[in-house]
Amino acid sequence: MPRFSVIVPVFKVQAYLHACLRSVLEQSFTDFELIVVDDCSPDGSGAIADSVTAGDARASVLHLPENVGLGRARNAGLARATGDYLLFLDSDDTFVPGALQAIADRLARTGEPDVLVFDYARTYWNGEAHRNQFAAILSRPGPEVGTLDDRPELLRLIMVAWNKAYRRDFVEKNDLAFPSGYYEDTPWTYPVLMAAGTIALLDRVCVHYRQRRRSGILHTTSRRHFDIFKQYDLLFAFLDSHPELERWRPVLFRRILDHLTTVFNFPDRLPRSSRAEYFRRCRAQYRRLRPRGLRAAPTGRAGVRYLLVATGARRTFQTLGGAHRLRLRITRRAKVWYGRLRTAALHAHYRLQRRRPLDPDLAVFAAYWDRGYSCNPAAVEERLRELAPHMRTAWVTTAEHAHTLPPGVRRLEPGSAAYWTALARASYLVSNVNFHRRYAKRPGQINVQTHHGTPLKHMGIDLLDHPAAAGGTDFERMLRHVDRWDYSLSASRHSTLVWERAYPSGFTTLEYGQPRTDLFHRADAGDVLRIRAELGIPRDSTAFLYAPTHRDYQRGYRPALDLGRMAEALGPDVVLLRRTHHFYPAGGGLDRTDGHPRVLDVSAHPSAEELCLASDGLITDYSSLMFDYAGLDRPIVLHVSDWETYRATRGAYFDITAHPPGLLARGQDELTDILATGAWRGPRSAELRAAFRRRFCAYDDGFAAERVVRRVFLREEGGLPAVIPLEDRRPAPAPPRARALEPDAAGAAGSLKPPGPAPLEPSRPEPGPR
Repeated sequence: MPRFSVIVPVFKVQAYLHACLRSVLEQSFTDFELIVVDDCSPDGSGAIADSVTAGDARASVLHLPENVGLGRARNAGLARATGDYLLFLDSDDTFVPGALQAIADRLARTGEPDVLVFDYARTYWNGEAHRNQFAAILSRPGPEVGTLDDRPELLRLIMVAWNKAYRRDFVEKNDLAFPSGYYEDTPWTYPVLMAAGTIALLDRVCVHYRQRRRSGILHTTSRRHFDIFKQYDLLFAFLDSHPELERWRPVLFRRILDHLTTVFNFPDRLPRSSRAEYFRRCRAQYRRLRPRGLRAAPTGRAGVRYLLVATGARRTFQTLGGAHRLRLRITRRAKVWYGRLRTAALHAHYRLQRRRPLDPDLAVFAAYWDRGYSCNPAAVEERLRELAPHMRTAWVTTAEHAHTLPPGVRRLEPGSAAYWTALARASYLVSNVNFHRRYAKRPGQINVQTHHGTPLKHMGIDLLDHPAAAGGTDFERMLRHVDRWDYSLSASRHSTLVWERAYPSGFTTLEYGQPRTDLFHRADAGDVLRIRAELGIPRDSTAFLYAPTHRDYQRGYRPALDLGRMAEALGPDVVLLRRTHHFYPAGGGLDRTDGHPRVLDVSAHPSAEELCLASDGLITDYSSLMFDYAGLDRPIVLHVSDWETYRATRGAYFDITAHPPGLLARGQDELTDILATGAWRGPRSAELRAAFRRRFCAYDDGFAAERVVRRVFLREEGGLPAVIPLEDRRPAPAPPRARALEPDAAGAAGSLKPPGPAPLEPSRPEPGPR
């Protein structure tokens, strides 16, 4: 008996069916049966189903002799199912990699509940994907397993069959089945949730719900939308036969009204000639199904809507609906005009502020397009406050990231009057990208470009030969922005050569190292242990930081590894920390936890450097984080399954597979083997890392930010901290060493130690401008 029966009804989906079925058959969890029900599809869907499943003993295809509709096709699949749990998947949707493993693990941990509810993401033709807007319901505090009484908010989720796993004997015991007609999920899903004795939740995206442009029930104009009345009659008949569920009748009644009026309000669902009849049916259903003793309709717009349905006031309903839509259009247009007027006023304000003298003690900082206090600018700002307390600093970021600012640092809201005042009057501006396109540099202003990593992939005008990666970049505008730079920071001679070629202009290069890596030399054992505890990493676990970069040839975040499967293979003593690229929403915007307790999503953590300190090793692909991590002198493993494609589309300054910072893995199994056997920290790994450090970490010794502050802000031409030789550097200890030093570190935990003194007699020339 298989663990899962996955039922896929098929009708006129030949363009999407192959991807759907492959997403099931290629799951890492293999204990399932796939039942494809061909609902007498008139296109090539049936043949595609036969072809894709051929030779796979787990799959079977049932060809129905006539078209019976989605509900009855699912019932045909139910009749064949033998699995412990039932899963439904619509034939134009897909399972995400690792979904079945995550579902299986969650079912086991929650004691085999009747129903498991998991999450989904809507995916669009342009590659965009957006997680369910009510996803927070799945992560709210509460019992791990309960009933609908414990979590009534589950009724706010989309009422579909395919976002749940159902214990088969629970379905059979309650004689649950799908009706025919449109909206067939309604009399299935509500009874399931109400009757379930145990419901568990999985806070993970398991299904990609395809949003087709011009097909599907939501885009079909037909009288078949009248089926909704029959479906709700069936639902209330279920309530009538289960008096123990009577408490849910008022709640469901209001859901009926909301659903009925939603269908009516969509102009493309009902034929125009049938709209009056539909509204009369709404009134009749209202009067027939209204619970006895139900108090008056709620106040506000919902109350008015209910009252109009109850009285059958269709014309008034339509008039008020039209007025509401008109009000929304007027409001949107007013916002557009307000935005234009505000922009014009702010631009005038900026021009006026530019007439005022520069403030010699004001420095403005920003990073990653105003995403918060981080990276090289943050390290420079922190050191500036220490070495030049007379300076005032301000940081450009949104309210969303305000919590990342340290105490005493003023926040500038992007685009505000204060923001434009600061850009007009600050003597110093520091960023790792570029400031607003309307910012015009004034004589006397100093612009510092810190960059945000050592370049492996092509940058700047080197992207001219890689249009797929350039993405419509306005290179002339980019070079005008580059002309504003006075200083460009460099972490190595490699970086210097790249920046001066990729961004040709008259700036001065400062080969001072990357300020953001100073933390690696200021932190001690106590800091390492403290950060690990804050992240929830068990004391004696081995933690790998997985930090992939983005792909120019892909839209959105697509996991290259099944971290849940990897965590399971590596055993209970290993924790995986996943940090997605900053181009994507935290956690990729989709599957936050990979369904495994030892996979921790740390994408929202404000400091990548702290995550490096907390980890035992780094797993990455082509991310610039590898260059920073090499300076920390801890093991690195590269997962380079698509190196040739990545290099062809983005371009690379050297072959990372020929000169890697550690061992290479071409696939997940090879990567798992490297980690499981301990080869990741073996002598070959150390040898490769040492060569990589010599090439790319020449100046990353803990004093990069101080060199910048003294040279740029304090105008000190000489006497900058000399570079500490590689062999004399002592970065923060790795976790095993930190645990060994724990008695000595106990007093230091909670605060970073200041960097030690630089050597008086450098073993190599002091870094300087080029």
